[in-house]
Parts: sequence; C-alpha cells; structure tokens
Amino acid sequence: MSTSVLDMSMSLDGYIADPNDYLGGEDGERLHHWSAPNGEPGQLSAPARQFADEIIATGAVLAGRRTAELMDHWGGDHHGVPIFVPSHRPPGPAARWGYPLVTYVADGIESAMAQAKAAAGDRNVLVHGAYTAQQALAAGVLDELQIHQIPVLLGGGHRLFDVLPSQIELEIIQAIDTPEATHIRYRVRR
Repeated sequence: MSTSVLDMSMSLDGYIADPNDYLGGEDGERLHHWSAPNGEPGQLSAPARQFADEIIATGAVLAGRRTAELMDHWGGDHHGVPIFVPSHRPPGPAARWGYPLVTYVADGIESAMAQAKAAAGDRNVLVHGAYTAQQALAAGVLDELQIHQIPVLLGGGHRLFDVLPSQIELEIIQAIDTPEATHIRYRVRR
C-alpha cells in the first residue's frame, strides 16, 4: 500500500524559503547544502544518498501549484513518475500541453492524493509544498513527514507549517543527526 511522505528542508525557525522564495542564503540553496559533503556539489553525503534513493523509489509526486510552478514542474519529469497538482485554476500552457506526466486536479486534495496513490501503486507518494502539506494534514491524507532540520535561522520568509486547523500528533520513526542537518521522519498519528 502506498504511503504519502512530505520531504522538506526547513530552517530551525520553521522557514522553507526566504521572502523572495529563495531556499535560504544568497545562492538560494542554503537549505540544501546538507546534501553535499564539504560543500562539493555532485557528491552526496551518506544520508543524502539514502534520501535520494527514497525519492527515486517513489511512484508519484503530489506538489502544490506554487511549488510546481516555481520548479517549472521539474521540466515535466520528476524522476519519470506522474506529478499531480491540486489546483482550482487550469494549468499554464507548459503543464497543459508540454508535460504529459503532469495532471492538475481540480476537485480537492483528497482526490489529488487518491489519484497519486493509485498511480504510485505499492510505492510511496512524494509530497512537496507547504500549503499542500497543510491541506493534506487537515484532510487526513498525509501519512509521514521527512523533515531535514537545518541549523540556520532565516528570520523570515515562508513557513512550512504556517496554518494548521488543529493540533496534529506525530510519532518519531527515525532520526539521523549529522553536522549539517538533523533528519527526522515522523508518522502522523490518526
């Protein structure tokens, strides 16, 4: 059975991007520096390799519209699996005609997640986007959270969990501590 997993890097003060949608720092990648040992791009640390392998093993992606558009829908190919985007507005031209793996779902987060899980089969659904994560938590369709806690305070920007409908209980199922980040995986208690 498919599990939906939010995978996000987050500053210690809860931000996933600065006010200009950069992922922290002037180079726009501060929140992802943890993945390269000694700052060498292209070389993954052991934890980063593990998380990259998990992402490649997913069977579908569910991404919020804002995230999908900021990433240009990953060029229409997020490691070769279908991408589902919940949105009440129709997609732009690239997503509509040029990206056959991208599907916009207009009838809510529950439907988008159901379609993503059906497409994923027995593999996981990778979830991206703060608003989409909040909506999925509120609807009870997000199963796990993989948070890469980065030792930096951004002081402002876009928070991962800015608005939640109520208290949500989580269970820690894995914690990996490295000098660059603490990686904590949670299961949503139901």
